[in-house]
Amino acid sequence: MDVEDLRVAVYGSFARTGRAPDVAELTERFGASDGDIRGGLRELHRQRHVALDDDDRVLMAHPFTSVPLGFAVMGASTLWWGGCAWDSFALPHLLPDEPEVLVSTRCPGCGTPHAWNVTREAPPDGKQVAHFLVPVAHMWDDVVHTCGHQRLFCDEACVEGWLLRTGNERGYVMDLPTLWRMARHWYAGRLDHGYRRREPAEAAEYFREVGLKGAFWGLSG
Repeated sequence: MDVEDLRVAVYGSFARTGRAPDVAELTERFGASDGDIRGGLRELHRQRHVALDDDDRVLMAHPFTSVPLGFAVMGASTLWWGGCAWDSFALPHLLPDEPEVLVSTRCPGCGTPHAWNVTREAPPDGKQVAHFLVPVAHMWDDVVHTCGHQRLFCDEACVEGWLLRTGNERGYVMDLPTLWRMARHWYAGRLDHGYRRREPAEAAEYFREVGLKGAFWGLSG
C-alpha cells in the first residue's frame, strides 16, 4: 500500500462526505492489514498531513476536521466541520463542486452568531476580524488546540475582551479580506496525488504575497 494513496483516500472521504474514514473502512478499501493501515496513518501524521488521536482515528486532515472546533461549513449537499477560520474559508477554493459555501460560527468574545457566503470570486462583506492565538512556529505543537483558537470575532473590542477574560496573550489579528486571500490558494492540490507541503521559505513568501506581516510567521516587521 502506497502511503500517498492512503492520504488521498482520507482527503477524498472528507471532501465527499464530510467525515474521515476509520481504520476498518481503509483496510477494506486497500485490502491491507489493520497494522499496515495504522502504520500508514502514523506516517501521514509524522509528515503533518493528518492529525491522529491515540487510537489512530483521524482528527484533522487540513482543511477538514472530524471534531467540532467552532465552525460549520454547508455546501450544496454536504456539511463539514470547519477546522478554524482559515480552513473554513479555504473549502470553496479546494472543492471543485462547491464554488460557494455558508460558513457559520459564534464570536468567542460575546457569543454573537455570524455567517458568511464564502465564494471563490471575492471576500465576503463584514467588519469581523480573525484572531490567531498560536504563533506559526508552534502551530503543530498541539494542532487541535491551535485550530480551535483561530477564531472570528465581531471586532477588535471582542478580541480584547476575550483575551482579558481568558488570560491569553494577543496573537495575530486580520480582517476578512486578508483571511480570504490567505485561504484562497493555501491548500491547492491537496486532494490530488503528488501534493507537496510548502517549505518554510515558500510559506513565508506566500504569506507576504497575501498581505500578512512578518509577525504572522515569526519575523520582525
